[in-house]
Amino acid sequence: MDVPAAIPDQSLSAAAADSDATPSAAAAQAPETDRKRPYPPPADLPTQFGPRGIRFDFNHGARVVLPARTEGKWRICLRDLDTGNILFQTENRGAFVRSSKRFFVRFSVEVWELDAAGQPTVVLAHEYGARDRDVLIQFPVGTLGDILAWFPYAARFGEVHGCRLTCAMSGLLIPLLRDAYPAIRFVTHEELTEQKLAETAYATYCLGLFFDDAENVYQPTDFRHVGLHRTAGYILGVDPAEEAPRLGLPDEGPPIAEPYVCIAAQSSTQSKNWTNPYGWHEVIAFLKESGYRVICIDQKPVHGSGIVWNHIPHGVEDETGDRPLIERARWLRHAAAFVGLSSGLSWLAWAAGTPVVLISGFTHPTNEFTTPYRVINWHACNSCWNDVRHRFDHKDYLWCPRHAGTPRQFECTRLITAAQVIATLKRIPGLIEGDPVAAPLNRTAS
Repeated sequence: MDVPAAIPDQSLSAAAADSDATPSAAAAQAPETDRKRPYPPPADLPTQFGPRGIRFDFNHGARVVLPARTEGKWRICLRDLDTGNILFQTENRGAFVRSSKRFFVRFSVEVWELDAAGQPTVVLAHEYGARDRDVLIQFPVGTLGDILAWFPYAARFGEVHGCRLTCAMSGLLIPLLRDAYPAIRFVTHEELTEQKLAETAYATYCLGLFFDDAENVYQPTDFRHVGLHRTAGYILGVDPAEEAPRLGLPDEGPPIAEPYVCIAAQSSTQSKNWTNPYGWHEVIAFLKESGYRVICIDQKPVHGSGIVWNHIPHGVEDETGDRPLIERARWLRHAAAFVGLSSGLSWLAWAAGTPVVLISGFTHPTNEFTTPYRVINWHACNSCWNDVRHRFDHKDYLWCPRHAGTPRQFECTRLITAAQVIATLKRIPGLIEGDPVAAPLNRTAS
């Protein structure tokens, strides 16, 4: 059979690539054994059954097990149906073959039997098709903004492919989304393992920020280039246009009668914080003079590391604490506005439909959702997070890759003035001019 030449081998890895190797569960896991798993693993062996004992699936890439043969050989070919490229082709007497690309590719799997004379007979010709099949999309735990940013793309994948979609994520976020997406099954990572859902999955995709993915194994393009949320669209092969997630919140009114603005001043690293020493004080005073109560909905009233600690800003009403995210979303849905950082609560405010004043210098505006009230000072150092030359260090609370230990450290937000933020607040329709009660207080789910 004549076939086009395959593209270079870096596009596919063959575990147990020995042409006479006998596939095993250990071989199936070989590519992952040298790194800690951030997600529950796929089933040891592919979940779909083909003829002649062949097994295949698309869990963490295309996976094919060819049973050992004593006579004749197998020929296997993996193609990308959308590009027309042959990604890998080989002949063997039994092997475990796995694509190196773990993001969505519309693969085809073709297998032939070769007799003693080398004549091929087609045994399996399968084109990826997820309709009415079980597909699993896994989200990391321990983060709020990332999951809210990525979830609409998972929902879009389910709609495009017509699959039975399961999303695995932190149990803290499931109550926010479950009622708004009744067609999707939500599970925690623990439930995923307990219920053995990976054993039946036709395909599995993992969403994340892959900082060191130089070979583009887990993402087709670097997330720092396309934006934190849109990277999920590229990983899942769906339209990367941004869309806020729907929130399934109880139908409750505002938590207080008076008009109010929510703020969140804490974040996971100092580079995200608004380091202008007078910023929060002046903005809070302005909002209160304009007739608003100012409510701080951070998780922690004090947060930091080492010698740097940030306290709840003076003058706010304290609604911090370990509270359900549904409660946070209720505060946000009925707020006249939200003032925050490049952190999870800004993404939650966006999802709740609240006007978001987002203060950030260490990220480029393309990193977050589009808001007309994004605040950045282009005269200061900026956008280091989106600079591929600098690898973000999660363990360094004082990470500042360009100016650490100098007077310019954290200038990206220190040079954002209260006047700039106040001017941005004044641009929100109905917030300052006229009666503040006229600001939107009764938003419904989008």
